[in-house]
Parts: sequence; structure tokens; C-alpha cells
Amino acid sequence: MTALVLEEKGRLALREIAVPDTLGPQDVRIAVHTVGICGSDVHYYTHGRIGPFVVDAPMVLGHEASGTVTEVGAEVTTLSVGDRVCVEPGVPDMASRAAKMGIYNVDPAVTFWATPPVHGCLTPSVVHPAAFTYRLPDAVSFAEGAMIEPFAIGMQAAARARITPGDTALVYGAGPIGVMVALAALAGGCARVIVTDLSRPKLDIVSQYDGIEGVEPKDLADAITGATGDWGVDVVFEATGAAPVIARMADHARPGGTIVLVGMPPEPVPVDIVSLQARELRIETVFRYANVYDRAIALIASGKVDLKPLITGTFPFDRSIEAFDRAVEARPTDVKLQIEMP
Repeated sequence: MTALVLEEKGRLALREIAVPDTLGPQDVRIAVHTVGICGSDVHYYTHGRIGPFVVDAPMVLGHEASGTVTEVGAEVTTLSVGDRVCVEPGVPDMASRAAKMGIYNVDPAVTFWATPPVHGCLTPSVVHPAAFTYRLPDAVSFAEGAMIEPFAIGMQAAARARITPGDTALVYGAGPIGVMVALAALAGGCARVIVTDLSRPKLDIVSQYDGIEGVEPKDLADAITGATGDWGVDVVFEATGAAPVIARMADHARPGGTIVLVGMPPEPVPVDIVSLQARELRIETVFRYANVYDRAIALIASGKVDLKPLITGTFPFDRSIEAFDRAVEARPTDVKLQIEMP
């Protein structure tokens, strides 16, 4: 079938490619409707690798998907043909120790769409386990359904933070994941979320949400003082992965507060451990997500989280390469670009 194929670093093609499509008894076949472009997709396009995952053969991109069930396996009872769905793209070994502990996201055997050598979903039809396919409520559009995957990262971060109602949080980074983290923190009980970034347009986008304040770095100290006095914020979310930010991520955390590491630096980063110990700061880490998709969908369906303003560009499938080239530009006014299938 036709797919958006990353042939090699820096070269995309829309062409026919053979992808696994055998329907197992616990699988569903999905006609893909909308796919979001993720930063990891772009990174594979521009760099050809992320850490140990190297593109050494043609690979279909895309892992943020929604669509419609067109066929169900013989043992599937939770979904039916015609159901509108979104897809959790990571599939673990459900018999693994990690899966039994509820942390299947860190199962060493997990297969994740568009992570070499696994093909992604930028193709008209995919087969996926029903256990990791979720029905969309009528109130949730296909476009929003394709946003569940990045929002799930925000949900995982908020859960790791163990937010207490009324907390004040600081998010470093107003990129797509930083915005998702801010929205999840707000929905998770924070009374106020401060987001800081060098890009004023990105801060303007996130500041449209009640309870979230976008602050440039030069004004951050004053904003924290105004919000907390000299105490500091309860939770810090680091969502940039930038070494200079990581080096100062604890500057505005209160004693006994929490730092959640969401962004992934491309290289090892030195950290001042003593400064963390002196205030007994708790450090949490995030790798994708586990057991949050259903709650993410419920929040969006309830209207408590509105992701629609974050969709800043939609391209038809036949313009997928153009969509990726725009994503590479990293325009400050873009948050999430999506591709719609024919």
C-alpha cells in the first residue's frame, strides 16, 4: 500500500511498500484518518537516528493516529466495525515482568510505531492489537484523537509529579510536549502553571488557557516570586531536553519539591547533585506513558482539556512531504501539524 516512507536520512517518498497486515484473532484493522507529526518523526527525517535507534532500512513514519475500525479479529469483543478510534502505538510483551508491574512502557520488548525497524502509521490502513486501540466518544474528533498520544506524555508527567490540589508548577519549554504537560498539570490539580520559553509566539499560544501563564526567561524570577514569594514552585517539569536548562532546572523549585524530567537530551548532561540534595528535591523521570490513554480521552471528551487550538496546520496525505518540510522549519507559531488520509 502507499505510505510515507523515510528512505534514508533526509529523503522521504510517497510510494508503495509492503507492510505487515495479517489480522490476528486479537487485532483490529483500522482505516487511518489523521496522523500527527511528532518531533521524533522529524528527528529521524533530519538525523536518521535517535540514540540507539538507527534508520538503516526504509521505514514508514507516523505514530499519532486516529481512524475507523474496518475489521475485527475473531476474539475481539471490545470494538466493532465502524468504531472511531485512536491508537496507543507501543505494544509490549504482556507476559513480561514490566507489563505485570503496570510499567509496560519500559518493557525492553516493546515495539513502537515508527521506531526502527518498526513501521509507522502514515499509510491508509494498519493492523493493531485491540487492547491498545481505544474508542473515541462522539464529542472527540479524529483530529483530537490523533492528539491523544502526545497528551498522554503530559498525563504521564502529571501522574509522576504526584500533584497536590492547589500546587503551582513551572514548565520549561513551550513546544508541543511542554504545552501538553502544562495542560495535564492544570487538569491534574495545579492552581497555576507557569510556562517559560524563548519563543514569544509559543508563549502566546499557551497563555490563551486560563490558569497558564507564559513567561520569557528574563521575567521568570519575578514571575516565580510573584506567584510563590521566596518559596519556589511545588513542581518543575523540564520539557526541553536542553543542557543549559537542565543545569538550572532546580533554581525555582521549593524545598522538598519535585522535578519531573520529560525532555530527552541528545547527550549526557552534568547535574549538580548537591544542590538537589540540599533541598531534598524529588526527581522523577518519564518515558512515554502507561495506563493513561483512557483517562486522557475522558478529559478531552469532558471539555476540561481543549486541544483544538494547538492544531496549527493540516495537510492532505499527498502533501505529506511538504508537511514534514514545514515541521523541519519549526515555525514559532506551529504547535502540532497533522496529515489527513484520503
